[in-house]
Amino acid sequence: MTLKQEQRRQGYAARRAQTDKKTASRIICRRFMQMPEYLNAETVMWYLHCRSEVRTLEALQAALESDKRCVIPYCTVDEQGNKRLGLWRLQNLNELEPGTWGILEPPRQRWLEPGKKVAAEQLDLIMVPGVAFDRRGGRLGNGAGYYDRLLAEVRPDTVLAGVCYESQLVDRVEMDRHDVAMNKVITELTIYRGDRG
Repeated sequence: MTLKQEQRRQGYAARRAQTDKKTASRIICRRFMQMPEYLNAETVMWYLHCRSEVRTLEALQAALESDKRCVIPYCTVDEQGNKRLGLWRLQNLNELEPGTWGILEPPRQRWLEPGKKVAAEQLDLIMVPGVAFDRRGGRLGNGAGYYDRLLAEVRPDTVLAGVCYESQLVDRVEMDRHDVAMNKVITELTIYRGDRG
């Protein structure tokens, strides 16, 4: 087993074992929404949680009632058939239905709807999920590369905020050349400043 595989195994186990996910998630999302980078952002990308991830729906509902332009990702493929994230401007949670892996996403027949598609360059702030993080902004994802491809397309000044439970932190994430570090990593205990800035 490689170090990356071992860290992924530990991260999943820590996330599943996390007690009181609801309270910890509320604290993490509140920290995210109180950051100056969030307050100053016009377009914010959230993720919709699945399984044991930090829960986001409650906070996202509050964000939708504010003046923020909220964007959510969905799993799709590009013209070459490579896995990628599509970006959808969300205005109401009832626009969504269970999609890939049971994660809420817009219905496939609405993906090309006018006014809904968002380009990666428009994102000011991204909430990034992960299996494990380190305190320097290193991130380990699920291994499918969806976020790696998206994060390679955003503006240099787009703020990347990884969110996880404190229990998911490791000393140093094993990073590959294509992996992108976070500006911040937010847990229920604090906000760590990452190597990206």
